[in-house]
Amino acid sequence: MRKGLLLITASVALASSLTACGSDDGSSGSAGDKPKIGVILPDSKSSARWETADRKYLSEAFKAAGVDYDIQNAQGDKQQFQTIADQMITNGVNVLVIVNLDSGTGKAVLDKAKAQGVATIDYDRLTLGGSAQYYVSFDNTQVGKLQGEGLSKCLGDMKAKKPIIATLNGSPTDNNATLFAEGYNGVLDPKYKSGEFVKGPDQSVPDWDNAQAGTIFEQMLTSEPKIGGVLAANDGLGNAAIAVLRKQNRNGEVPVTGQDATAQGLQNILAGDQCMTVYKAVKKEADATAKLAISLAKGEKGETNATVQDPEGKREVAAVLETPVAIYKENVKDVVDDGFVTKDELCTGKYAALCAEAGIK
Repeated sequence: MRKGLLLITASVALASSLTACGSDDGSSGSAGDKPKIGVILPDSKSSARWETADRKYLSEAFKAAGVDYDIQNAQGDKQQFQTIADQMITNGVNVLVIVNLDSGTGKAVLDKAKAQGVATIDYDRLTLGGSAQYYVSFDNTQVGKLQGEGLSKCLGDMKAKKPIIATLNGSPTDNNATLFAEGYNGVLDPKYKSGEFVKGPDQSVPDWDNAQAGTIFEQMLTSEPKIGGVLAANDGLGNAAIAVLRKQNRNGEVPVTGQDATAQGLQNILAGDQCMTVYKAVKKEADATAKLAISLAKGEKGETNATVQDPEGKREVAAVLETPVAIYKENVKDVVDDGFVTKDELCTGKYAALCAEAGIK
């Protein structure tokens, strides 16, 4: 999927010498032809990362570059998502960066921006059938592969015999969830076929909703009480499953995967309740997006390192793809050392001793 370096000529021509200070609350008030970048985040419910990491890193990058910017969060509301986009386009953004709530809403916004001559970037999630000129994310199939390999490793370490695997997939409207599943199913399906593992309940969680994930997993356990492993597509879904297992005093006995390396997910790993997570260095993703957006806003060239296929739009999209990393108890420290999660937020209460055991000081 990865290709050599591509140089891309921006479609927006603006004087690169103009700079301005930015804000992330829509009140930046830039005027005239100053480079201005709009970013729409999806919510703060599906994952803490959007507010704690993405907003922070994007803001820092835009401030350092001296460009004007506006970062807003649609909070899971599709109508609000479109309203924010309309306001940003009206207020003269040169580049619009979106994390879609679903491909339909994302496509409508991207098409409107394109019609107004605004350069567009899909951030983290590809909008299927959309018109974004660029895509910045992680190799999401590889994310899923790491999850499948992680669950297999943890079950192997436990010497589990023909464990029944339950799967909590991400939202069916999120193309990333499809790619994650492609990755972990590629690892697990041969094991189901050989009889090493047994395929159990498999269900998608609408909108990555953690409360719904808990309900779904309770139903899974009712229908199949002997579930021996859980492929959860992110830390929030994983924690929902762990909460249900805890009620039955089975937490720690049933390995559970995750993704995003959230403080909660890492705490679950340190406690032995979660088998692994996938760390996506959001700072790298945000920095790559900011670099590309700034180049486009100033009429300069941008760089990508890959292309991805949009199966619905039947087109290739120039992309920057970063590399995900599997995190187990023995390398939780790496996430802290990288500055993604701080010791203060991770090593609270009972986790202080567990952090010390893991070499986090």
